Amino acid sequence: MRVLCVGRHAFLSEHFCRYFSDAGAECEPAVGAVQALRAAVEFEPHVVVMDADLITPALLDSWTRESALADVPVLAVSLTRRPDDTSPVEIADLAAVIYLPGLQADRAAALLTSLHRPRGVSMPSSWRVDAPAPSAHLR
Repeated sequence: MRVLCVGRHAFLSEHFCRYFSDAGAECEPAVGAVQALRAAVEFEPHVVVMDADLITPALLDSWTRESALADVPVLAVSLTRRPDDTSPVEIADLAAVIYLPGLQADRAAALLTSLHRPRGVSMPSSWRVDAPAPSAHLR
């Protein structure tokens, strides 16, 4: 699974990458929303992990019009705001808002798996392949 990790500065985005790489993800760091969009075009993420303080309704709305990010779930993470604190974002379009220090590695992997949406091209259901699949075994 590919995860785009977006922070306010390089140290933070790289920290997100280390954390989610340990949970089994292939990660790409990005600093800020503009760099995130550029990175998403090349990296084609399955999930965006983003510093919650960077997320605004306007940003998420603009991403819905970008093919590289339109259908990608956004996970807001915070290193400072605990779950019982007022949420930095009250936006329905977010997959979740997580207090990262309280997220255990095994739960991080499960969370990413639950957010994963397949990307790519699907074959129309009306298409059929009549030829048998070639064998991978040598005789």
